[in-house]
Amino acid sequence: MNAFSPILASSAGHAVDPGVTYLFLGLLACMIICLALEEKIHAKKSVIVGVFSILALFLGTWFHLLPFEDVGSLLIGGHKISMPVYIPGVDWEVIAIILGSSLFVDVTSKSGLFTWVAVKLTKLSGGDPLRLLILYGVMTVVFSAVLNNVTAMIIVGSLTGVSLKKLDRSEKLLGFLLVEGLLTNIGGLLTLISSVPNIIVGKTAGIEFIDFFIKASPYVVLATVVTIWMGAKLFKISSLKSEEERSSAKALVAGFDENEGIESPVFFRFGAIMTFVFIATVAMTSQLPVVSDLGLGFVALAFAGIMLVRYKAVADRFYKAIDWDLLFFFVCLFAVINVMEHAQVLALIGDWIMPILGLGDSAGPASMMVASAGASSVTDNIPLAAMLAKILGGIPEVAGNPDSPYWWAVIFGANLGGNITPIGSASTLVSVTIIHKYGLKLSFAGFVKVAMPYALVQLALGVGYLLLVS
Repeated sequence: MNAFSPILASSAGHAVDPGVTYLFLGLLACMIICLALEEKIHAKKSVIVGVFSILALFLGTWFHLLPFEDVGSLLIGGHKISMPVYIPGVDWEVIAIILGSSLFVDVTSKSGLFTWVAVKLTKLSGGDPLRLLILYGVMTVVFSAVLNNVTAMIIVGSLTGVSLKKLDRSEKLLGFLLVEGLLTNIGGLLTLISSVPNIIVGKTAGIEFIDFFIKASPYVVLATVVTIWMGAKLFKISSLKSEEERSSAKALVAGFDENEGIESPVFFRFGAIMTFVFIATVAMTSQLPVVSDLGLGFVALAFAGIMLVRYKAVADRFYKAIDWDLLFFFVCLFAVINVMEHAQVLALIGDWIMPILGLGDSAGPASMMVASAGASSVTDNIPLAAMLAKILGGIPEVAGNPDSPYWWAVIFGANLGGNITPIGSASTLVSVTIIHKYGLKLSFAGFVKVAMPYALVQLALGVGYLLLVS
């Protein structure tokens, strides 16, 4: 045990036998292996994680790890309300964001707005696939910076499918969606409020909003350019070479009518206004009175409810289109991670990371970033970021210095780790879900194989940038 062990042990409020912690670490490893082999065992992600959540909750109760005394009953308005112990462990705001955003996008798409935007972007690209990839890549980063990553991926993914279908380039859809999924986590680094780990670590470190943007933006620009370039190379998305191809593409694009999918001009204008207001509200949620208390989940569900009024008589058909597999996957995954936190698995991971602090000003932050990325690729990066922020906040040399490279190592690692596996972040999982929605095959192992080169290059750039500016 090192000097930081008491901090780690106290973070969950109780001591756990090391053998029990390693048992749960093995359980987490088995779950990840099963997800990697999902096609071979012929099971949906939600079923796999659901089975492990049942097992984790049972073993967590068997070993007296779960805080039943804290959530067994709540007194609300004079009434005692019973609550299962696994309910508080689920990040219901993420669930609400996915559900509300999906419904909002689905209903709004009926107005023809997204088709209109997709055709406009397609026309701007001149029918050139590489130019279209650049346009969508930049839009993904911008949306991820001002919205949450999940909402950005849902909107951009929907537009991408429409554009490529219009251009008869559906064979490039996998490359586009994968690159966009990876770019959501790049965009999540741009501002202090772009992702939850940014907020947690930034507040603990005392990093100001403007300072965060100034320090992160050069890396985001560089990583975006490199990621789009790699995507173009690896998926063979190139510019049209011959004059004949360019002329043919321009002629094809010229024949597109952006107004073709608009059935009701009134609903189209309403959908456009509501989308603008939705984006603005999400971006300003933390600054708005009342709404800031209700959170992003409420905003997404509220806007979905407003849009559903247009189809109030047939609203059930939109409910049928909801990706319940994705929602149940997240519910069960949050339950598993919550048990892992009580079993001190996250603390154990943090304990392994702590010797990094003694490696020096160069190797230390670089190793911290890589370790944080590896850990966040298989666990929820929110509790991991919170745990590491608490540990770093207890070190005088780091706590009093918002420019310390260790803070930025955790921020970069927690965000970029989401590009290593499809469960590393909600947005990458959503991108895989959209890929499957279009009938394209991409397994857990397949994602890791394809995404790993991007993740390694992004981390290498992050390490280099961190050492350069620190």
